[in-house]
Order: sequence, then C-alpha cells, then structure tokens
Amino acid sequence: MICVEDIVVSFDLGGGQEHTVLNRLSLEVKQGQTVSIIGSNGAGKSTLLNAIAGSIPLRAGQIHLNGEDVTSWPEWERAMYLGRVRQDPMAGTAGEMTVLDNLALAARKGSRRFRIATPPRFAREMEKKLAELGMGLESRLRENVSRLSGGQRQAITLLMAVLSHPTVLLLDEHTAALDPANAEIVDALTRRFIDEYNLTALIITHDMKRALEQASRVIMMHEGEIIADLSGPEKEKMNVAALVRLFKKVRGSEYAEDRDLLI
Repeated sequence: MICVEDIVVSFDLGGGQEHTVLNRLSLEVKQGQTVSIIGSNGAGKSTLLNAIAGSIPLRAGQIHLNGEDVTSWPEWERAMYLGRVRQDPMAGTAGEMTVLDNLALAARKGSRRFRIATPPRFAREMEKKLAELGMGLESRLRENVSRLSGGQRQAITLLMAVLSHPTVLLLDEHTAALDPANAEIVDALTRRFIDEYNLTALIITHDMKRALEQASRVIMMHEGEIIADLSGPEKEKMNVAALVRLFKKVRGSEYAEDRDLLI
C-alpha cells in the first residue's frame, strides 16, 4: 500500500527563486492495485516516483509504505520494499557482470527477508526463472549482460526488480525505448509479475492506449497535481479520444504529446 499525503517537491533555481514540481499532491494506492500515470512532459510524473523511492527530498508532506511512515527513510532503506525499472534498458543492469551475478545482487537486496541459496542451487533457480521468460536467456546465464539486446536487458531488469520480493513496483516508461515486439514481451512479463507477486504498481507511460489496458486505475497529472483519477466504470468507458477530451476540459489546453494519441 502507498499513501502520499500533501507532498511538496521544489527545486532551488538560485536568486531566491524556486520551481515547485509537486504541489500538495496526495495519492493512496491499495495493495495489489495497478495504476497508470499519464500527463504531459513536466507534469511531475517521474518526480512522484522519485519522491516515493526517496531519491529526492520533500519540502513538505509524508509518505507511507505498507502502513509505515518512510518520509525520513533514506533511499537504500526504502529499496527493501520497492522494485524499480527505468526507461533506459542499460540503467538497471551492470553490463560487465554476468546475468547470474546481476540476479544474485538483486536477490541480495532483500536478504533480510530472502535467504540466498548456495551458488549452484541459486544458479539452477535462476535458470528456471529465465526459461519462464521465454526469451532463451536461460542458456546465457554466464554471459555478460552487455552482450544482450535492450529488450533482453529490460526483461532481466524487471526480473531483478521482483527477486527481493518487494511490495511496490515503480515503472517509469520502462517499455518506451524498446521496439514494439520487445515492448509487448516486457509488458506481458510486467502483468505476469504483478499478478504473481501481488504487487502494488505505479506505471508511467506516454502511451494512453496502453495506460487504459494495463491498469485498473488511471491518474492524469498536470503541473504537479493530479487533475483526474479514473477507476471502475468511469475508467472502463474511456478510450484515448475521451482521455484527450477530459484533459482539455479539466485544464483547457491541448494535450501536447502527439505520441500519446496512439489508438
């Protein structure tokens, strides 16, 4: 469960000026719920995920994870409860380490709650998990990650994100840099892992069609605020055109991103 209460994030521009990125934003997400986050560039989407992860400080407000106030926790401590995948397929893995070593490091992140098996047994377990991805990676367990394609690396990053059994998954446009075929594969893996591990997931995307399909709830952000929160029947009757009309109605402006209008 995620509970964000009246958080403010701002950055010093110098000369006594500040730029507020998140403005008294509040959001509650129930355990096991998947939420798509959409909005124009600069809306504060990535900043929200960074705030939850502890990557940036708050000027005001509180953040609770699983009922615990983590507002003052450093990023490394919150990482015990969070899995995270960013847009860049190269960012989530160490290219000069083997696939197995990357997976071992990821599993060790949750070692207080997840006992690492002896190396041979762990390797067998990882080989089985990689085979389940359906990408042929089980035969490349001892190869350096740098030899893999972007789609393969992102699939491994996604597996690494869930190995320590987090309760929350933060995904920041994690398929945006992939070709359509690999994006579909990683999307399918994402849905499978969310269901398999009963994860609470926040997924930033610029693809509004995908936003509607992948989540039970869609929130729309603009200028550091949540301007629409759709779920249930209201969300089910939505399509891309309806979302664009809603944005214009709420903010009286055009939706800026042409690529968001994918139908």
